[in-house]
Amino acid sequence: MGNGNSQLLKDAQPADFELKRLDSSAGAGTDARVADPCIVVIFGASGDLARRKLLPAFYNLAKARLLPDQFAIVGFARSALSSEQFRDTVREITCFKHGMDEDYDSAVCDWVLNRVSYMSGDYHDAEKFHKLKETLSDLDKKWNTGGNYLYYLATPPDLFLPIVKQLDACGLARQQEGQWRRFIIEKPFGNDLRSAKVLNRELLAILEEDQIYRIDHYLGKETVQNILVFRFSNSIFEPIWDRRYIDHVQITVAETLGVENRGDYYDKVGALRDMVPSHLMQLISLTAMEPPISFEANAVRDEQTRALHAVHPLSPEEVLVSAVRGQYDEGAVEGRRVAAYRAEPKVDSHSSTETFVALRFFIDNWRWAGVPFYIRTGKRLPRRETEIAIQFRQVPLVLFRDTPAAELMPNTLVISIQPQEAISLRFGVKVPGPRLRVGPVDMEFRYTDYFKSEPSTGYERLLYDCMIGDATLFQRADMVETGWTIVDPILDVWKALRPRSFPNYAAGTWGPQEAFELLHRDGRKWR
Repeated sequence: MGNGNSQLLKDAQPADFELKRLDSSAGAGTDARVADPCIVVIFGASGDLARRKLLPAFYNLAKARLLPDQFAIVGFARSALSSEQFRDTVREITCFKHGMDEDYDSAVCDWVLNRVSYMSGDYHDAEKFHKLKETLSDLDKKWNTGGNYLYYLATPPDLFLPIVKQLDACGLARQQEGQWRRFIIEKPFGNDLRSAKVLNRELLAILEEDQIYRIDHYLGKETVQNILVFRFSNSIFEPIWDRRYIDHVQITVAETLGVENRGDYYDKVGALRDMVPSHLMQLISLTAMEPPISFEANAVRDEQTRALHAVHPLSPEEVLVSAVRGQYDEGAVEGRRVAAYRAEPKVDSHSSTETFVALRFFIDNWRWAGVPFYIRTGKRLPRRETEIAIQFRQVPLVLFRDTPAAELMPNTLVISIQPQEAISLRFGVKVPGPRLRVGPVDMEFRYTDYFKSEPSTGYERLLYDCMIGDATLFQRADMVETGWTIVDPILDVWKALRPRSFPNYAAGTWGPQEAFELLHRDGRKWR
């Protein structure tokens, strides 16, 4: 073992206490088992995602008694840091952040930090990967992890395949008897259908499908996971979940932030590629899917894929009337003046990249025929929110004609995913008084009101599921390609017809006027 590996192991000293195992008081519930022994290797460990989300998530998992004693984390990145410097960063981000919580546990933080080490290197340097192999072998012996490795690729997309090939070249990628190797791959998975197919093909030439976990962090939200339970465990909703009772569906993913320091990346991608094939297609599939035969991973993903296959791809003519793009100008968000997109750092001053998208889709199957699905996503909008709104058909108004209640509000079921995780149902009641007046009321369920609120980054469930081999909340190869099949026709038209009106909405507003007209033409409006 080389000197560098000796230092890594020296830095990662055993904790002077033992993390107690899962018991009936653990936050995850009595039916959750401890994750498999493993070493987690985070590529891109010095980046924002690893420091702010992934490493704090491991603290939360440890606190919930879901990590095994046979566990370690190796950070791998280009930044020249020692293990001690890296742990100092982790301590500052993770422990100080949670130190403000009443139930912060410094012993748990120390337990995690004592299992963290770091090595710097270039992702194209074969020698560094051989050193990584030596390090993992030594950590296997130190922590008795059994040769199970989870690789998290928190890197730019163009590094996904080179990293997998480097791991394969030194014998770290393929599974062996009694040892698993799993890969979590961040979005975007490709930048169009062709590139997604190429990436799938090249990855599957090295790995098996059950080794690849294509992650979408939105699916770590409790409310997203609850969509299936809400739909299929409550007999009052599933019977009316179709075209006979539902008028239309609205899905909104709104952000107040701009591109921050990601201008060079975002300007090559845009809102359509960034959000629609992944986040929004996942929300559509969970909303529209048929009941699976079980909650086994492939059974659920089979039905999600069937729902996406039924989404009618837009023809070039339909793109012109059913797809809206926008780019934000300067304006005010939450009382603060912000710059236009073209004035953001690392963004082309004449950029035609969209920061807002609104689309109308139809799903061509028996359940949803004729029911429009409206989706919108954008940056620099008035508030941060993600929600699915199911608007039911209006009741016949003949009973209420010639009364003050002639204009009734339709029933709406809203599944809020962020920032509040909640489900609300709007229905009409008589307003007290001598006249017949109907007013809307909301019956609302909030997770924080009914269940103990646990600190969460949104990644805990996804990391845990990967460590136990449950792929239910991860995209399969065919799901990814189906999502791009829906998006590709829009990309083709927008590439051929450059926008003439950019920027076309002020920061702090709900997007361009064309997005409102998209629904107005159908006699509807956004929530």
